[in-house]
Order: sequence, then C-alpha cells, then structure tokens
Amino acid sequence: MNMDTDNSVLRFENVGKSFFGNRVLKDISFSLDKGHILGLVGENGAGKSTMMKILFSMDDIRDTGGFEGAIYLDDKKLNFSNPMDAINAGIGMVHQEFSLIPGFTATENILLNREFTKKSVVSTVLGKKLSTLDRHKMNLSAKEVIELLGVNLEPDMLVSDMPVGHKQFVEIAREVNREKVRVLIFDEPTAVLTESEAEILLKALRKLADRGVAIIFISHRLHEIVDICDSVLVLRDGELVKNVTKEENYTVQDLAKWMVGRNVENKSSARKKVLENENDIVMEIKNLWVNMAGELVDDVSLSIKRGEFLGIGGLAGQGKLGIPNGIMGLAEAGGAVTFNGRQFALNAPKTALDLKLAFVSEDRRGFGLLLDEPIYWNVTFSAMQVMNKYLKRYVGLRLRDDKEMRQTAQKYIDSLEIRCVSEKQKVRELSGGNQQKICLARAFDLEPEVLFVSEPTRGIDIGAKSLVLQALRRYNEENGVTIVMVSSELEELRSICDRIAIISDGKVAGILNSSEASEKFGLLMAGLSAEKEGA
Repeated sequence: MNMDTDNSVLRFENVGKSFFGNRVLKDISFSLDKGHILGLVGENGAGKSTMMKILFSMDDIRDTGGFEGAIYLDDKKLNFSNPMDAINAGIGMVHQEFSLIPGFTATENILLNREFTKKSVVSTVLGKKLSTLDRHKMNLSAKEVIELLGVNLEPDMLVSDMPVGHKQFVEIAREVNREKVRVLIFDEPTAVLTESEAEILLKALRKLADRGVAIIFISHRLHEIVDICDSVLVLRDGELVKNVTKEENYTVQDLAKWMVGRNVENKSSARKKVLENENDIVMEIKNLWVNMAGELVDDVSLSIKRGEFLGIGGLAGQGKLGIPNGIMGLAEAGGAVTFNGRQFALNAPKTALDLKLAFVSEDRRGFGLLLDEPIYWNVTFSAMQVMNKYLKRYVGLRLRDDKEMRQTAQKYIDSLEIRCVSEKQKVRELSGGNQQKICLARAFDLEPEVLFVSEPTRGIDIGAKSLVLQALRRYNEENGVTIVMVSSELEELRSICDRIAIISDGKVAGILNSSEASEKFGLLMAGLSAEKEGA
C-alpha cells in the first residue's frame, strides 16, 4: 500500500489532532485501496480511536477545533458535518460496544431505519407513513447478509436472547447490509467471539474484500492481523511508526515490538505459586444453576482453594460467564454456595459484597462503570458504599473525604499505568483498556477475600494485557486474595492460573493444572474426557 491515488478509496494526508494543547495524533498519511484489508494496531491511547473519530466527524473532534490535514474518499476531499454524512457516503463502522435494540429481532436491528414497506388501503389514502412493514422482504434481506457472513443465526431471534457472539454478528450484518458501502471499519470485532466464531468472521471479511469493499481492521489479536490483512499501520504515541505490506513477512512479535517500542515476551511465564494448605477450601459451589441470557449454567459443582488463582474457561455460551454473575447476584441463581464454611444467600448482591466478595464484570459499561463520573469516583465509590471508606464525621454528619478519594485513585493510576489527564477526568473519555483498569482498581479497593474477574483483558492491547495480568497475579500473591478468573483465551489462563476448570454444557467438564498439555483442555472443551481419549 502506498500513496498512489489511482486505486485508492480512502486517503489520509498529514492528518493531526490536538486536544487542549495535548497532541494525540501527528502527521498521519496513508491510502487504502479497493478490496484491501488494512490492519490498524497500537496500544490503547496510541491514536486509533482519534483517527476514526476524525473520519466520522464526531462531536468531540468538531467541538475542539477540527483537525489538521485532509481526508479523501475516491479522490474527493471530505468535509463531513456529522457521522451520518460519513454513513451516507458509504463509510460504515462496527463498534466494540454494542448499539443494538434488545427487544428487536436480528432482522429489525439489521434493517433499522431502512425497513421495507408495502402499501395498504390506509397508506394509499393517508400517505406513506402509514405503510406496513414488508416482513417477508426484510427477512430475505437479513438472511442474505447473514449467509454472506457464514454464521448460524436466526433472523427472527430477539437480540436480548442472543449470546454475545451473535450480537456481534448482528452489528456486522447491519453495516454490511447498507447500500453502496465503500469502506468498513471493524473495531475489535473478534474480542467477544470464540475461536470458531472468529474464524467465520475473518473468512467473511475476505469475502467482503473480494467484492471490492475496503476494510480497516482494528484488533489487539495480532495473529489475526498477520493472517488476514494485506497491509498494517502501526501507531505509537500518536505517530505512524510502521506501514508494512504482507509481502514483507512481518510476524506477531514484530508488530508487538513496533507497537510498544520494545521486545515483548511472547512465552507464558510459568506459575510457581505453592499453596500453604491444599485442603483449605474457601468456597464450595454445589449444583449451581444460573438463569442468564446466552449462558448455560445447569449443574456446576466446584471447590475453590484459599489463596489460589483459579481459571474458568470454555467455549462461548457453555456457562463460564454465568458462574460469577450467579454467585454475585447479578443473575438469578440456585443451588448451594458456602463461603468460609457457611452457606450464604444467592440473588443478593449486597450480601456477597458484605462477605468481602468482589466482581469485575465482563460488561464494563453495563455493570462496571459510572461513565459520566470522574476516575476517582469510579475507583472509590463501591468501597464508600460497602465499607464506609472515605467518610469522615463532622459534627455528627458523615461527609466524604474527596482528598483521600483522589489520592487513592492516583495510587491506582500509577500502579496500573492508567492513561489519563488526571484523576478528575471522566471515565467515558478513556479508552476501553483504561476503563477496564478502572474496574480492577475499584475491585482492589474493596479489599476482597475472593475476587471474581471476568474477561479482564478483553479489548486491551498487548502491552496493557501483560500489565493487567501481572497486577492480578501480584494482588493474589502479595495479599493472599483468592482470584477466580474467567477468560475465553486458554493460553492467557495457562500463563497465570494454578488450576483451570473447563465448563461445557453447563457443567464442569474437568479441572486441570495449568501445566497440562493444551490437547487435554481442547478435549474437555469439546465435552470429551481427556483420560478416555488417551490424552
């Protein structure tokens, strides 16, 4: 990929951006050809999101003085007034965070505001606004794009009933279904998908490219970048540090080194923690069932050892995400759970918190964050509510100690390397990876005895991912806190956990030490016994 404009669909020329004197993007120039897939990689805060906001003329770009340089679509200089101008020009984007209507079907979400209608007697007399929906034609249109993606998804299924992977495919189908789409941007589209679903999606992207659609593929899964992209842009600290083509035979290690400016260790570090008392059980789960959309938790029984770092893995929808949500009272649950030898009531979030259990949800925007509040509020608010921290008595009144709250937040900003302007910055303004670090900080501040962490590195770049995992391990080892981590990435679990429980068909298929061969884990995920298969 070069700056030759003959075949380019999209072209950036010397694009830059500053926010209140802070330069976040500097002199970005590249071109994207028709039918090509361009990878865009960089650590959180490198400038990827700012580039996309500029392309779509988002409010925070326009309201802060616009941008430097120029952008061209089909050699025509762009001057969008709002995101709808970009969409109408044929530029679409699949965002990392879903923007679907839960009570609508897949078809209704895919064709939202572009519905097919048919005349009726009433509409003939009183006008088009009283036309009825042509649901047959709408379903045919939705089926066509779903088949193009190659996913097994029912058009009439409600979004609220879908597992998270299917929701992502609905988001993608909606953008692909638009007329005259010229450029499609995918922001971490595989972050919520299983390996098999991700493979389906990557094949679909190649089909779209073969049809002439130009694609920008943003991902922290660097092996996917290497596998599918025709060329890659690497951003670091707002600058374009590499622009390489597939013919240059770059590797995952090359991309990681260019992203962070240093060599990144790719091997999993061995887990050497030795538990003081292997028979000291901090939590006993028996016959747990959980009613959670898209998750099957039918009959889970599991013993968790005090002080261990336990992993929970398995394929999407098999039940792994439902376990902590059920125990912490965020989804209806039944069965028996004992903590320190005493059974406690399920379906009671406050009870779980009072017992010094904490949870970092996989849904950081839905359950994890106060998006329009400052960082220091997000870090300390739960501890204030549950433990009465940060409250001082003045003449019989309890008043919050904002100074101590800000000091605590700054401590976590430093230790977790949260990229922000200050502890007073609104969380909504942070990148996804830094928002996830805020969720960890808030959980740490609760001083839990058992900490459940669900998909802690989803949407986090390779440098920050290592930092988050190290922070969890350090918290486990230095404080003796029992950590139960749910993750879709098996190698991530193997790099940090003592043991890993694999969930299949709503039950514990088996528990293995993290050092066991990956083939054994694969058999358990498939619902097979490693011993029976001779693994």
